[in-house]
Amino acid sequence: MKPTHIEHIGIAVANLEEAIKYWENVMGLTCYAVEEVADQKVKTAFFKIGDVKIELLESTDPEGPIGSFVEKKGPGVHHIAFAMENTDQALKEAEENGVRLIDKQSRKGAENLKIGFLHPKSTLGVLTEFCCK
Repeated sequence: MKPTHIEHIGIAVANLEEAIKYWENVMGLTCYAVEEVADQKVKTAFFKIGDVKIELLESTDPEGPIGSFVEKKGPGVHHIAFAMENTDQALKEAEENGVRLIDKQSRKGAENLKIGFLHPKSTLGVLTEFCCK
């Protein structure tokens, strides 16, 4: 299991429209996609800078994972996602190495990626996502 690159950095926001304006007007980036992922109770917006993407995440349900995060910690960096050749294999290997998983198998995420999360209690406090096409 070895990541090929950082796929994206996820940032939780309270208001997606306001956050898009900041990243476009202040940072000079262009939002190339907005997508709702209903089963994750989130609406996302994507920006690309070099080979890395920034994913903004707004909760569509206050009790969803992003809603809970923003309520407890406020807006900010939520997770880092690593591109893997095979998400399911990477999750299996992480678990074999004693890492606590949020997802035992990959699921569909934004941009049609197969995604799986590692629990931050096993990753030095950083919510970590594995993903692949």
